[in-house]
Amino acid sequence: MPTPEFVLSLRETIGTAPLWLPGCKAVVLRGSGSERSQQVLLVRRVDNGRWTLPAGIIEPGEEPASAAVRETLEETNVTCVPRRLAGVGTTHEVTYPNGDRAQYLDVVMVMDYVCGEARVNDDENTDVGWFGLDALPDLPQLHARALAWGLEEAAGARFVP
Repeated sequence: MPTPEFVLSLRETIGTAPLWLPGCKAVVLRGSGSERSQQVLLVRRVDNGRWTLPAGIIEPGEEPASAAVRETLEETNVTCVPRRLAGVGTTHEVTYPNGDRAQYLDVVMVMDYVCGEARVNDDENTDVGWFGLDALPDLPQLHARALAWGLEEAAGARFVP
């Protein structure tokens, strides 16, 4: 999906200055509860060729869980429902090819698969797939952290001290 309108409006005023934005990552799981038979949904990004979790910007007024559901559907054609908050952290500042700088509040949600055949459903990704937890590709550090949080059966969400 293209850059949200509210970000473009802000950029007209602040140019490429750092922008603090809320973001979400979706740890979408399918299969039974045992790690051997569970799979996680991943996307391969156009910009860097890396496999990641579905993720995106939370729109103004949008609930984080709703954003995770929306981003997953937009990127993968998969419908999911939120199970729980897995954790909250921050990302490092990112500089995009056009010079825009941003840093994200990273809200990680565990989601349960409902339906839909996984496929590339936007222009941000080149591939989409389900991966067994014992056959994961190399993930960027913050996506690996998010997945680890999502797989923990802790009573509460994880937070970075």
